[in-house]
Amino acid sequence: MRLARTAAFAAVCVTLAAFAHLLGGGSAPEPGTAGFALAAVAVLGLTLCGRERSAGTINIVLVGAQIGLHELFAGEGAAYVSVHGHAQGGLAVNAGMLLTHLTATVITGLWLSRGEAALWSVLRRLGRRLVLLEPPAAVPAMRPCAPVVRTRIVPPQPGFRHCLARRGPPLPA
Repeated sequence: MRLARTAAFAAVCVTLAAFAHLLGGGSAPEPGTAGFALAAVAVLGLTLCGRERSAGTINIVLVGAQIGLHELFAGEGAAYVSVHGHAQGGLAVNAGMLLTHLTATVITGLWLSRGEAALWSVLRRLGRRLVLLEPPAAVPAMRPCAPVVRTRIVPPQPGFRHCLARRGPPLPA
């Protein structure tokens, strides 16, 4: 199950990062660079997918991954940029590039956190059903205790004390 979650995380993260980088004005990553990025994000995802993660944790990891992927994709195009005389250095990028990477982060984070919650919900339900299918273990017979019942009488609110409801079927015409 960890490998499937890791593969989904890596594929979505790298695909959206490459697409966002392209939309932000950068160049599309080479297949070798995209493969390296996929492997690097898969290793990161494999180390973090041992248990259910919150949406905040997923988004923090994604922000770091998007920064790393942007630097990887921008470093690949550095030769192209230097030949054509464009100035682009490190994280000092234009607003479009930043906006597209942040949009990719938000989309990926929402998608993965909802998928993570749904997956863990299904696994918990499946686990409960499997527990119910097991034969009961031999338990020593104990006398059942009478349940303790505690009731609390809530007095009606002052405004409702003298309220009379006259709702019923409509009168015939």
